[in-house]
Amino acid sequence: MEIFAVVMQNLFSPVCLVFMLLGCIMGIIFGALPGLSGTVGVTLLLPMTYRMNSELGIALLISIWVGGVSGGFISATLLGIPGTASSIATCFDAYPLSKQGKAKKALTIGVVASFIGTFLSCIIAMVLCQYVAKIAMRLGPWEYFSLCLCAIILVVSLSKGDVIRGLTGAAIGLLLACVGAAPVNAVARFTFGSYNLYGGIDSTSVMLGIFAIYLVAKNFASGETSLPQVSGKSTGGEGLTLKEFISNIGNMIRSFLIGLWIGFLPGMGAGLSNMVAYGQAKSASKTPEKFGNGAIEGVFATETANNASVGGALIPMVALGIPGDATTAVLLGALTIHGLEPGPLLFQNNPVYVYVLFGAAILAALYVFALQIGGIRLFPKILQIPYHYLYPAIIVLCFIGAYSSSNTIFTIGMMLAMGALSVAMAWANIPATPFMMAFILGEMLEKYLRRGISYSANGGMMFFTRPVSLILLVVALLTLVWPMIRDARKKKAAAEGKE
Repeated sequence: MEIFAVVMQNLFSPVCLVFMLLGCIMGIIFGALPGLSGTVGVTLLLPMTYRMNSELGIALLISIWVGGVSGGFISATLLGIPGTASSIATCFDAYPLSKQGKAKKALTIGVVASFIGTFLSCIIAMVLCQYVAKIAMRLGPWEYFSLCLCAIILVVSLSKGDVIRGLTGAAIGLLLACVGAAPVNAVARFTFGSYNLYGGIDSTSVMLGIFAIYLVAKNFASGETSLPQVSGKSTGGEGLTLKEFISNIGNMIRSFLIGLWIGFLPGMGAGLSNMVAYGQAKSASKTPEKFGNGAIEGVFATETANNASVGGALIPMVALGIPGDATTAVLLGALTIHGLEPGPLLFQNNPVYVYVLFGAAILAALYVFALQIGGIRLFPKILQIPYHYLYPAIIVLCFIGAYSSSNTIFTIGMMLAMGALSVAMAWANIPATPFMMAFILGEMLEKYLRRGISYSANGGMMFFTRPVSLILLVVALLTLVWPMIRDARKKKAAAEGKE
């Protein structure tokens, strides 16, 4: 009860409530504007939290994330352009509903489904995390190494294009994670005599360069500086009825479970869950022919699933120290910067921070629900924000954030270098997510590898003789090899078909 009282005192302080409100508004805006995302919002505001106390900083970042995931359906509904990757499948039916004059119905469904997905998944995550952490306490460095490796490989296997490019991105991330003092014996590596690199490459400069600087450079280069006009009258019409909500309860439960499970798997997250949930909703529907033409079942499914992945992604981040997606990778870095070490010991050493994190996610879900229900008629205004004002503001925030992380110009140069690296990777079709995952987990991967070898009397054999470690390594190997086998079989089948 004492911990609960402290958590409530932190979350319901006037300062925290105001900052979370502003965070939710910013998250919704970043989620609604195509090309931006909650990840970019979290990255930009991360340096601003350095001088805040840890509880307030975490609550602010969580509120931006929750608002960003939920806000993506706004442009998907009104413009047919997904605000984030988590709302791609929402476009399939929400935009046709909007064109039929039912934009208010589509937006209301999005708001309700988003709230249910986020709110319930965060409560379940808060309960399950304790048990996952207790199990994780029994694991040694061998299992943790295999778990980190498996998480990176899972992300690589989902890379767009081919696995080789995903592996290349992960290798670059691991290489950059090796810069600085070694985690065990503190030997300097790849510092080139610069004391600025002895502590490693600043994670804030990496995140700002990879997400924010690259975003602005890409969008300006492709000429994406304006959006189609949307009228404020488009949000009129009939809203969601109780009968429609009740008839979709089964659909939402199925989609919720899909989103929760996919969110739990490292590297998958909301971008995949909304597509899978949409496919399952269509398969289970009695009228699948309506999908793609304005079926409300499709909107319920996608928005419940992509927001349920929020709670799912929090479980491995908090209990295991493994990010579930790109945003939780940034949040993992934020926790580390604030002196916290995510993982099973976090519950034991810093229980207040854990429950502040989950409480902030639940409170943010309530905030976002109230803001979106009350602001449906204001959604078109969000989509009218001029990009030629927005992008310079993002650049200024990047420079301020990079400098404030270390108070040196070197960090700004590193941020620009990471932005250039991200552009080069995009030109070579090397995905950024495996890079980011490998960079964040690189130090842990090396630390557990070296500990596992030093703790073993027979070298590295314990990685293969301990059952959990072996299973994770086998899963990683199969995950890595299967896409190659699948592609080879498709090519062989296509060649036989031509003959």
